[in-house]
Amino acid sequence: MNTPRQELEARVSQAVQKLFSPVPPAPYVRPCPDSRHGDFQTNAALVGAKEAKANPRELAAKLAEVINLEGVAETPEIAGPGFLNFRLKPEYLARQVTQRWTDDRLGIPRVSNPETLVIDYSGPNIAKEMHVGHLRSTILGDALARMYCFLGHTVIADNHIGDWGTGFGMILFGYKREGDAAKLEQDPFGHLEAIYRKIQEEAKTDDSVREAAKRELVLLQQGDAGNRKLWEQFNKYSLEALDRIYQRLGVQFDYTLGESFYNDALPGVVDDLLKKGIARDSEGAVAIFSEGKLPQKDDPFLVSDKDGFRDNPLLVRKSDGGYNYATTDLATIRYRHEHFKAKRSIYVVGGPQQMHFRQLFDAARRWDYAGMKLEHVWFGTILGENRKPFKSREGDNVKLKALLAEAEERAGTIIAEKRPDLEEHKRAALARIIGLGALKYADLAQNRNLDYVFSWEKLLAFDGNTAPYLQNAYVRTRSIFRKAGEQTVADIFHKIRGLVDLDPATPSIHLAEPAELALARKLLDFADSIVMAAEEYRPHYLCLYLFELATLFHRFWENCPVLTAEEPIRNSRLVLCDLTGRTLAQGLNLLGIEVVEQM
Repeated sequence: MNTPRQELEARVSQAVQKLFSPVPPAPYVRPCPDSRHGDFQTNAALVGAKEAKANPRELAAKLAEVINLEGVAETPEIAGPGFLNFRLKPEYLARQVTQRWTDDRLGIPRVSNPETLVIDYSGPNIAKEMHVGHLRSTILGDALARMYCFLGHTVIADNHIGDWGTGFGMILFGYKREGDAAKLEQDPFGHLEAIYRKIQEEAKTDDSVREAAKRELVLLQQGDAGNRKLWEQFNKYSLEALDRIYQRLGVQFDYTLGESFYNDALPGVVDDLLKKGIARDSEGAVAIFSEGKLPQKDDPFLVSDKDGFRDNPLLVRKSDGGYNYATTDLATIRYRHEHFKAKRSIYVVGGPQQMHFRQLFDAARRWDYAGMKLEHVWFGTILGENRKPFKSREGDNVKLKALLAEAEERAGTIIAEKRPDLEEHKRAALARIIGLGALKYADLAQNRNLDYVFSWEKLLAFDGNTAPYLQNAYVRTRSIFRKAGEQTVADIFHKIRGLVDLDPATPSIHLAEPAELALARKLLDFADSIVMAAEEYRPHYLCLYLFELATLFHRFWENCPVLTAEEPIRNSRLVLCDLTGRTLAQGLNLLGIEVVEQM
């Protein structure tokens, strides 16, 4: 089922093909910047006039005559230097709303060419507790996985955990020196983090400590039995703790393949890179250098300083024989291509890693994987009120477990004030949904490339662009049916469903009031918002859509009586309520946020 924009796009395209030579490039239709002047707009006449050296308003008038808008839109209006503005007909809106209401997928088509794609997100380090810095990758990646899956792609969610890096060498060295098995079992993260910090601090001033940690890592990578046993023990405790966080967040992975999974493949990766001339020996190490085909300023293997450009190689084997993240990442690309048959791999990782991924993707292109689409979906930092990275009062990274607990606690306090009559277990369940939903939405509603200031007061507010505001709008859509008594959604469905099979020219529901029409138009934009959010890896597009939908629903609620209206208006408005509720619930679900029937 086409969206209104797609329907207009097809009709404008047909007219453009007839009228213009050369044909200006698509797309031809976009939402009208000012809804007072129309629903959609095309600048095809402006673009075509430039090529044809014609008057754009005259060309727009000719285009308006050629476009077949029967059954879809009113006669278009010429605006400004040569825009055409379109206003959808109420009967078209009514038919489209009814079709979506009777569709389990709310009119969202599955993609015609589904892909198998890997989404790599979260990626915490073993033996270190997840902190606030892991929040963005975890919930952004989860939202993208949900959207791509809903659109019909085969999505493989992979948690590429850090369980094999330099930090692990420090933990192994420190644990052998002063580890405590009882403390490890009681508080694995706390004990191992304390060891890591101590060794990390010592290594800054003591070369012998740093070298000892490196040796422990190399032993682990080479299969030393003692180090392997400790590593497995640390992994077990850490993964169990991580799973508890993910279950609390409602986040699931298809695979948790850490760096260690690829260890045996690393020698072969380096040998292949050397054999194909992509990497070369460099002072006892092996690295990938510029191939000299890109402009110097665009080449990730070059950096500039006051003396000009110099080499910025990607190291794939250290001089001590150890491997690093780049080697593992290249092995991961090969595995995902060969084992998963993935056509695309999406890495949801913070902005500071942009140079690493530019180098990695260029190396993969040179290494026979040019046909695999690799994307770095990067994001900014969560800031405190001082506009510096969000920290605890002690100056440490805020632990994610503590952040989730505080979200539920704060939501519980608000609910207790609003609903003192609510039973304790119901209040706790509601606090979890409201608190965690608010925390997720506050992050997802931001442009991911920007830093944002964290504010409990803003994210838990029941007005504005927040999850509680949207959840409350959903609750309103459900409450109307409880008030309707015997009149249920199923009853209305059967009454209205019979109209769908009538003459297509006959509106299935009745829309007349401005608030009804505005809500109907917004309901038809749902598919476009999901596709745009997924294709550009920006869930905030979907957040903005849901906020605008909730705002229009509240306006409809205030201006259009439902249960006291006469038929067929009453049933038509109940359809709008139901479709709005289902759209809000589906949209929030794609963001990993739950809804409740009552607040």
